[in-house]
Amino acid sequence: MLGTRIKQGRMAAGLTLRELAQAVGLSAMAISKYERDQIKPSSETLLRLSKALGVRTEYFFRDASFALTEVDFRKHSKLSPKDENRAVEDVREKLERWFELESLVPASWPVAFELPIGLPSHVETYEAVEVLADHVRAAWKLGTGPIRNLIDKMEEEGIKVILTPHDGGKKFDGLVAKADGHTLVVVGQDWPGDRQRFTLAHELGHLVLHGRLASGLDEERACNRFAGAFLVPREEAIRLLGASRSWLEPRELYLLKQEWGLSMNGWLYRAQDLGVINRSAARQLWNFFSQQSDGEASWREREPGEPYAQECPRRFAQLVYRALAEDLIGESKAAELLGSSLVDLRSRRRMDANDASGCH
Repeated sequence: MLGTRIKQGRMAAGLTLRELAQAVGLSAMAISKYERDQIKPSSETLLRLSKALGVRTEYFFRDASFALTEVDFRKHSKLSPKDENRAVEDVREKLERWFELESLVPASWPVAFELPIGLPSHVETYEAVEVLADHVRAAWKLGTGPIRNLIDKMEEEGIKVILTPHDGGKKFDGLVAKADGHTLVVVGQDWPGDRQRFTLAHELGHLVLHGRLASGLDEERACNRFAGAFLVPREEAIRLLGASRSWLEPRELYLLKQEWGLSMNGWLYRAQDLGVINRSAARQLWNFFSQQSDGEASWREREPGEPYAQECPRRFAQLVYRALAEDLIGESKAAELLGSSLVDLRSRRRMDANDASGCH
């Protein structure tokens, strides 16, 4: 067990046997023997390993009795095996903390994800995808306005959302997997908020549309349509843009992005999908966006203005602090679960002004 944990930690850190050995002042052969449980590291060595891997020593002794299954990377062909392993092991470690917390603290809100009742069984056109997006919004009681925190809502509905810094240099667009009956979606923690939200909605689209699409429909395109419709319903988009336009002002799209959490490019696609702009107008706008840049990247790659704020998952941290308040766990366990130091934990408990964002 200890050897498996050392190997998982090394893979999550993206280190080879030789690199980890150099970091802790040992031979690669010694690390290999640790990982195969042929020899056991001393307490001093474990401390050095924890420092090199960026984990607390408790990590090595945490029980992990679940398996990640049905792991599906978007754009996985661009990821190296090393990057893919790093992302998977980071997700596994964060899920371990989720499951351990849920075993320690009774809570009524964790539920298994289930598709809403009454979804159409067959989708013949991309336009019909909008019906399913509206159906999910209605079932989740989201109304027709902006979704303020999509991560919170997805977790409320039983989908565990994991943020990872290991996206292979932004080379994957998202990851979905199963773990002991739980459904999880993974996005980059450093992505702009609008990209996080679109990816979350896109992966929700895969869960909703799987097995329902007519043979001639492309699932990725359908999930993009679902994501746009889920974030901005048809009626709202037409109300805000108008039924027919020949041009959309960039500042107009920027303001809509800040209100709805859908990128400026996403609004262009939305306008095109709904027929608000015709093919000729859309081509002009795409060309305009391609020609504008900040000197390094075009607006198609990096949009102008302030980025949309990143999503901040709160349920896990809220449950940790509830456990602290009820003396179900101590500060050391709370810090381990949050992946932080005791100093940082105590700073957050004091509500220090420079750490009041609520993300932890």
